[in-house]
Amino acid sequence: MKNIVFDFGGVLVDWNPRYVYRHIFDLPEETEWFLTNVCNGEWNAKQDAGRPFEEGIALLKKQYPAYAGQIEAYYARWEDMLGGEIKDMPALVQELKDKGYKLYGLTNWSAQTFPRARARYRVFDLLDGIVVSGEEKVIKPQPEIFHILLNRFHLQAPECLFIDDSPANVAAARRLGFDALQFENASALRRRLQEKNIL
Repeated sequence: MKNIVFDFGGVLVDWNPRYVYRHIFDLPEETEWFLTNVCNGEWNAKQDAGRPFEEGIALLKKQYPAYAGQIEAYYARWEDMLGGEIKDMPALVQELKDKGYKLYGLTNWSAQTFPRARARYRVFDLLDGIVVSGEEKVIKPQPEIFHILLNRFHLQAPECLFIDDSPANVAAARRLGFDALQFENASALRRRLQEKNIL
């Protein structure tokens, strides 16, 4: 194995809109209803795929005018959704780099918001290349974004280990010839890497 490819949200960085909305809504069930029915994962994925937040917010405000302020907060307070680097992951990434592996990022992330996270966390500085879905206008698990990564950095899928917390993304990578692991936490990942003689 020559290359390690990391997802970002839920693997390298803790991102959760509940960090914002638990302070906006009085009850946890209100937060869950809003994030399930209004600013939900399907809606957010459109921004990850390149749609401007302004457009996505405008569409939702027409559908849910009573929640206009709460919808606007999704972008206005986006940085407050960042909970920091995932515990022990920067040290693990550094260890892999010190061992000579090439390290890459393949993330579903809005092109508008990723630069803010990129500037905040040093773990991104350890990577040799990054592919951001919002810049490419295509998201995981679609095979096109994996091919963008391979072609841009002249990689071969069988020489890459892909790490993601999404089962669908892990399955997609395996179909394309990557070795792939579903991320749970840093200690479990370390054990798997040791089993594969990567660490």
